[in-house]
Amino acid sequence: MEQYKKEFIEFMVDCQVLKFGDFVTKSGRKTPFFVNTGFYRTGAQLRRLGQYYAEAINNTFGLDFDVLFGPAYKGIPLSVAATIAISEKFNKDIKYCSNRKEIKDHGDKGILLGSPISDGDKVVIIEDVTTAGTSIEETLPIIKAQGNVDPIGLVVSVDRMERGKGEKSALSEIEENYGLKTTAIVTMGEVVEHLYNKEYNGRIVIDDKLKAAIDDYYSLYGVK
Repeated sequence: MEQYKKEFIEFMVDCQVLKFGDFVTKSGRKTPFFVNTGFYRTGAQLRRLGQYYAEAINNTFGLDFDVLFGPAYKGIPLSVAATIAISEKFNKDIKYCSNRKEIKDHGDKGILLGSPISDGDKVVIIEDVTTAGTSIEETLPIIKAQGNVDPIGLVVSVDRMERGKGEKSALSEIEENYGLKTTAIVTMGEVVEHLYNKEYNGRIVIDDKLKAAIDDYYSLYGVK
C-alpha cells in the first residue's frame, strides 16, 4: 500500500471522519463504519485532504481535464481544496465548479457557482463517498445540461466496497451505467488492512469484534 494511503487512513481517524459503531447510510443500510467528510473542519485539515485527493486524481486520470465538479453541499469544499492542491502540487490550474441546491434569481443567476462549464470541457466529479450511486443520478444531468461536455470520471475519498443497486459494486455500476472511470483515495479493504489489530495512538482501532462486524456487513452487502 502506498504511503499516502496509510497517512490518509490515519488522517481520517485523527479527524474523526472515519467512525466505527452503529450507523445507517443514505441508502438505508445499517453499517458498522461511517465516513463523514463534514468532520474536516479546519483550514489545515482541508489543505491536507485536498492533497490526498490530488494524488488520487493524478494517479488515475492524470491532469488532462478542465473542471473538477463538486456536488452541493459537501462537494463544494472538496472541489476547492483539491483544485488548490493540484495547483500547488502539480502546477496545473484546474477550474472548480459546484451546483446550488436552489437556483439564484438575482445577481449571478443560475445553478452553478465557481467556473462555468463550457462546450468541450472534460469534467471529473469529486465526492466524499458513494454507497449506492444515487448522487450521480442527480449530478450528471446538471453537468450535461451545460453543453457538449465530457464527464470522464469520479473520485471519492473511500470506496466502501459494497454492492450498489445490483450485485456489482457501486463504483463498478457507475462505470458501466454512465461510462465514468472511478477511483478512491483508499478502499475499505485497505482501511481494514492498515488498522486491524494494529496499535495507533495507543489503541487498537479495529479489534477482533469490530472486524467480525465488518465481515458480517460485507456478507450482506459486499460484492459477491
